[in-house]
Amino acid sequence: MKPHATHSGGAFDLKVILRALRHRNYRLFFTGQGISLIGTWMQRIAMGWLVYRLTNSAFLLGLVGFTGQLPIFLLTPFAGVLADRLNRHRMLVVTQTLAMIQAFILAALILRGTILVWHIVSLSIFLGLVDAFDMPVRQSFLVEIVENREDLGNAIALNSSIVNSARLLGPSLAGILIAYVGEGVCFLLNAVSYLAVIASLLAMKIVTRSVETRKTDILHGVKEGFSYAYGFLPIRSVLLLLSLVSLLGMPLTVLMPVFARDVLHGDSHTLGFLMGASGLGSLVGAAYLASRRNVLGLEKWTALASGIFGVGLIVFSLSRNFFFSLLMMFTTGFGMLVQMASANTLLQAVVDEDKRGRVMSLYTMAFRGMVPFGSLMGGSLANRIGAPTTVLIGGAACVLGALVFARRLPAMTKMIQSAYGASRVSP
Repeated sequence: MKPHATHSGGAFDLKVILRALRHRNYRLFFTGQGISLIGTWMQRIAMGWLVYRLTNSAFLLGLVGFTGQLPIFLLTPFAGVLADRLNRHRMLVVTQTLAMIQAFILAALILRGTILVWHIVSLSIFLGLVDAFDMPVRQSFLVEIVENREDLGNAIALNSSIVNSARLLGPSLAGILIAYVGEGVCFLLNAVSYLAVIASLLAMKIVTRSVETRKTDILHGVKEGFSYAYGFLPIRSVLLLLSLVSLLGMPLTVLMPVFARDVLHGDSHTLGFLMGASGLGSLVGAAYLASRRNVLGLEKWTALASGIFGVGLIVFSLSRNFFFSLLMMFTTGFGMLVQMASANTLLQAVVDEDKRGRVMSLYTMAFRGMVPFGSLMGGSLANRIGAPTTVLIGGAACVLGALVFARRLPAMTKMIQSAYGASRVSP
């Protein structure tokens, strides 16, 4: 396929949108992940509500978010080296099994009525350690289960769509379950849902990829990955913008229980609807990206989506009307997903294969690794100046970052076109 291929049908041709599902291994991955991620989002919502119910502290909401995400920032560069050197398939089976065990333990503690804040913090750290290895491996594993490399970008967009379909369903289900049976059932259902993704991984037939024997130590591999990523303007710029948005924009998720209960005067149902609206916006964004056939122009969408996300945050922080807040959550969900998935697709399209694991570990570090610092900072600021003002400041910073990124677009576009044509990867 030529780099400048255009759409052959309508803007949302179903065959184009779903083309990555032609691959058996990806179908298994898509199905298993789709089930498991509903449980994951149920646990995330239940975790935030549980902490706020037990402590009534926005700071502790931020602290739990910080401790759970910090390992991702610290360890993903090392995980990226391992993803380039070891069997990614086996690594994923191990990480998903460990995540399932964590959810079962949490469920048991809550259902027995013995859960304490230190239990939550400790188990959040454990899951953060698991995620630090799981996320970069999972991102770089896509290339092994999509045999036709021209479908890789579509697979990334579809993967984003199941994440956000789950984000639409999970919070809504969590809100209902929390109200009627408590948080423990959410954790239990999440633990059971991991069986689906583990089964799908075990059912795959993976062709063992050739891995170059490395004589250098892991620290040298980490340094090599950083040098490669930050030596190429498009990769460096995408990672820096993603880091900014994650640091200053993502605290909205951590502070959502505060908005649901104290700003909009609602309950767990309100929280579920707000998160569901964000998930619906993300799903629409994922559908648009899945309909695209090449990466050219995604750098512009990365800038635009960051600006949309920032504006959505600003207006949401000022809203005191439930339905208008839902609209703004839809907007922020769309902006966040398009920015994140566009960045992912661009990186996967231009990266050298032997550096894929390390670049995707830096993507994970930027997207998820900065969240703990944002969570801690957001919780602390919310205690001092209030959650709405905290989110407003974060939104303004995201808009500014998008403008700075946009100034570099002409130079980046030329580099992306050159790298894209050389790589022959055409989403």
